[in-house]
Amino acid sequence: MSRLFGTDGVRGLANGLLTAELALQLAQAAAVVLGHDRNMNGNRPRAVVARDPRASGEFLAAAVEAGLSSSGIDVYDAGVLPTPAAAYLVADLDADFGVMISASHNPAPDNGIKFFARGGQKLPDEVEDAIEEQLAKEPYRPVGGEVGRIQRFADAEDRYIVHLLGTLPHRLEGIKVVVDCAHGAASGCSPQVFKTAGAEVIIIGAEPDGLNINDGVGSTHLSPLKAAVVAHGADLGIAHDGDADRCLAVDHEGNEVDGDQIMAILALALKEAGKLKDDVLVATVMSNLGLKLALREADITLRETGVGDRYVLEAMREGGFSLGGEQSGHVIFAEYATTGDGVLTGLQLAAQVALTGRPLKELATVMTKLPQVLINVKDVDRSRVNGDEAVAEAVAKAQVRLGDTGRVLLRPSGTEPVVRVMVEAADLETAQEVADGLADVVRTELALAFVAD
Repeated sequence: MSRLFGTDGVRGLANGLLTAELALQLAQAAAVVLGHDRNMNGNRPRAVVARDPRASGEFLAAAVEAGLSSSGIDVYDAGVLPTPAAAYLVADLDADFGVMISASHNPAPDNGIKFFARGGQKLPDEVEDAIEEQLAKEPYRPVGGEVGRIQRFADAEDRYIVHLLGTLPHRLEGIKVVVDCAHGAASGCSPQVFKTAGAEVIIIGAEPDGLNINDGVGSTHLSPLKAAVVAHGADLGIAHDGDADRCLAVDHEGNEVDGDQIMAILALALKEAGKLKDDVLVATVMSNLGLKLALREADITLRETGVGDRYVLEAMREGGFSLGGEQSGHVIFAEYATTGDGVLTGLQLAAQVALTGRPLKELATVMTKLPQVLINVKDVDRSRVNGDEAVAEAVAKAQVRLGDTGRVLLRPSGTEPVVRVMVEAADLETAQEVADGLADVVRTELALAFVAD
């Protein structure tokens, strides 16, 4: 049986893989593993439940809350909120665990369920495995006064907003910002936070109807944001994804500022303020080589991890580091959050524009992005990527050709049935040529064997 949990919880087509029955069973299993087994104070365990505005989130949240309360867990229903808000509220309420129902940047038909442990921390693999094992066992079914109760977490959004405002190094008066909420979970709180911080705010992508999340807007579709920033003469634009754990940005001319550039700007700012622990930034191997070169120039060490914000978080916790993230816009501030927080990141970035008086375009010149080509190779055997000699030889030859001015990364995707071939080089033509050649080798050497009927 394949592992149910992926790189970020359980995710799939709502009412396909992810049914109400599975949601209820996962909640019952989590109630034992995260609630009763880990509750030390003798009181009834408590859990925070939140969701993004997908239509399927309504029945999945109902199923999760039914599973938890029927297993003796008191549920605090926080309604529609960003994933990082759910993580923060678990810690703020001192709850035993939390549940977020979202498929992040995926289209509306998908959904997902992820769990947070006490303190708002993501679960390690062994705890997810324990939940999967518990699925095969009899649920805990208390009766009478021992069943859990469900109550509305009425001030959940207000608590999160107050928390975000308390992180600001500088208010945003004089800054005009366009905020694109991807018709997602941040549609209520993100514009409110920027307004309360003093910015003039233009809002797009903030009319969720349950079906339009991530549809042509947000961090995966930046064109509307670029157009709005230029049309309104804004200083910058901020784009979230559906659950607002990501932030990408646009400068006043409509140029994209990706997660690597955002991390470079913020790392230098934290170092200047004496808040960058050991002068280290944690990022994944997918970050652009230009980030490493820029950090080296600033005497900041780049600590690299595998792909996925959970691995960034693990490295940050192990080293006690201040800042980490991914090129995709997951940025983690250890002082303020236990996961990527797109609203927090956007606030901190806008604050640097206000504090320095420098345009975002100028701030982003701290690093020069090397041309990067990414090819997703389908219909190949991902399991053989790291053991195939011909593939390894092709990668080695490509790296020799690129020398110190580029690099190759070839890996199986953790979220899609593809092998990712990424090449960076001093110029786009070379990067494309090398990537195409490697992709051809992968297709040839790792081709799936199809058996005729």
